[in-house]
Amino acid sequence: MPTLTGAICTVSDPDPKRKLDDLDAKLNAYKAGRKVEKAHQEEHYSQANIAWRMVTEMVAGLGIGFGIGYGLDVLLGTKPLLMVVFALLGIAAGINVMLRTAKEVQAKQGSGPQSGTGPERAKADRPDGGTNDNARLTGADEGKRDGD
Repeated sequence: MPTLTGAICTVSDPDPKRKLDDLDAKLNAYKAGRKVEKAHQEEHYSQANIAWRMVTEMVAGLGIGFGIGYGLDVLLGTKPLLMVVFALLGIAAGINVMLRTAKEVQAKQGSGPQSGTGPERAKADRPDGGTNDNARLTGADEGKRDGD
């Protein structure tokens, strides 16, 4: 019996539904694998992405404050008083949003010793676990203490 080339199933294939089911299972497995990778990428933010987000929030606050102040100055004839006042308020609002973003990112990173920065992480990374502040280091760092 002749067969069709390039087709999903051939004329001589007794069960074309089986091949279609196999193809459907492969496609579903492929799609499921891609969704997992995409979800992982959406959850992970690089430090550059976070920095750009914060810069954008700061500039937006400044721009909105400047715009409101300039508009009120034009309407009320108080140039540049309200523009300066609202620009400062915009900067304050931008800083407030940046701090909120920083807290959000810090909360997402977890509270373990490996996720922290600063003195807590420096103490946790020491061989003694940060329990002895007066402990001397050995090797190339002998005689040095944290902060020296």
